[in-house]
Amino acid sequence: MMSKTAYLGPTGTFCETALQQLDSHSAHVPFPTIGAALQAARNGEVDAAVIPLENSVEGAIVSTLDELAWGEPLIITAETFLPVEFSLLVRPGSRPDEIKRVISHPAAHAQCRGFIVREFPGAVLVTAPSTAAAAQEVAEIGAPHDAAIAAPIAARRYGLAEVASRIGDRADTVTRFVRVGRPGVPPGRTGADRTSLIVFLREDRPGALAWALTEFSLRGINLTRVESRPTGDGIGNYFFHLDCAGHISEARMGEAVSALHRNSTDVRFLGSYPCAEGSLARTQPGASEEDFREASSWLARIRGTSALSRGEHEPLRLSLRRRPACLRPGR
Repeated sequence: MMSKTAYLGPTGTFCETALQQLDSHSAHVPFPTIGAALQAARNGEVDAAVIPLENSVEGAIVSTLDELAWGEPLIITAETFLPVEFSLLVRPGSRPDEIKRVISHPAAHAQCRGFIVREFPGAVLVTAPSTAAAAQEVAEIGAPHDAAIAAPIAARRYGLAEVASRIGDRADTVTRFVRVGRPGVPPGRTGADRTSLIVFLREDRPGALAWALTEFSLRGINLTRVESRPTGDGIGNYFFHLDCAGHISEARMGEAVSALHRNSTDVRFLGSYPCAEGSLARTQPGASEEDFREASSWLARIRGTSALSRGEHEPLRLSLRRRPACLRPGR
């Protein structure tokens, strides 16, 4: 049976394009909101979901961060970076001077803020669940909205006219999309991986976040994103989304995540998966897997020697070649 993948719909969204890059062989099922797409993955209605996570201009998609933090756990298994271009779409025959209400997703409004202020300073901005949903609404007969900010493909999908193209304030805007599914074994380590976590610190105290970040710094792990979100339990209470360079199978990552788990209210593992842009950072001296294996073996030898003094193990044999000079016979 063909697998199913949910995405933020309707058809014609950037999310659908990202899904085609990540999983072109599954059946694509649109959902009206990010929450609905993720819930479909949680309850088994679909096998996975593709959703936007962050944008190079506006930063994190907060609805995604919040949806991943609560409810049944999901893990990220893949990501892709998608260049984003926006167009202004209207019903055929409409004139620019008739545009009074512009509808789109909040992130699209924010990324086209300069264009709107410059060209339509008096326009009312209306929000929609997605850019394609905005185009769909404008296309409806008798719609109260005059124009939509959406992907160029939405014009063809919904029979709209493109009156302005590439209206984003930044020409190099990129959005990061992720594929998520129910918990399972993470994809294998590639050497160019990212690990994502959600951390609920045990208490609000001076230096609590600095302590958490230090667990990564001490082990040479690069943090590529840190986002705070309110827990909803009052002003000043936050949880944190972290993206780290590395894989959970690595000793250094395992040590850091274990330390967080011991000293936090909760740590939600969001997955280890290949980075879309390749290697994130060069490993610092002393922080490679070989370095951690050697240190672990060294510690095991020390523990074995200590156990020997208590009569728990066979003698630990050290070669004369490796003995310090002061311990060699005749000294």
